[in-house]
Amino acid sequence: MPHIKLPDGLQGIRSAMAFRPETAKPLNELAEALLHAPNSLPQADRELIATYVSHLNDCYFCQTVHGSIAAACLNDDYELVARVKADFQVADISEKLKSLLVIAAKVQKGGKSVTAADVEAARAQGATDIEIHDTVLIAAAFCMYNRYVDGLDTWQPQEEELYRERGKKTAREGYVVMSREYLPDQTAQAK
Repeated sequence: MPHIKLPDGLQGIRSAMAFRPETAKPLNELAEALLHAPNSLPQADRELIATYVSHLNDCYFCQTVHGSIAAACLNDDYELVARVKADFQVADISEKLKSLLVIAAKVQKGGKSVTAADVEAARAQGATDIEIHDTVLIAAAFCMYNRYVDGLDTWQPQEEELYRERGKKTAREGYVVMSREYLPDQTAQAK
């Protein structure tokens, strides 16, 4: 039961965003820029970073929905997503992504935990400054998103299958487009 009266029938962050569309717009735009927009780091990798941080924060909704988006980007490889959450060091992912996940995990604990050696290790695996920047920002943003979802005690159905189709659609269409399903028409309100 959510701590405040949120719109019925919307899972996780979608209900909180529908409650306050003014704050939803920049949050969706940030997710779009970090996770969906063109980037040298593949969309699947960026979604795995979001999934892993959400897993560390024990946010069921975010780790499940972003894990579904990552899997959709990986030809429905839900097993790989599960392996990354369980122990990314032995998962079949690039060494570059492993080094970025080290940084993301440290940001999740506290930004000052990231060391120059962590950054140099990522660079040694081919990570660019933009990719390192975006990894830190994805990790920091998902600490916020996770706390937003769980801090309001949003509705988070436990049936993972409910997240899979939405994950495929979000992987294709992105966050801003998907937000149109649950947010009032922003252009109509501006008139």
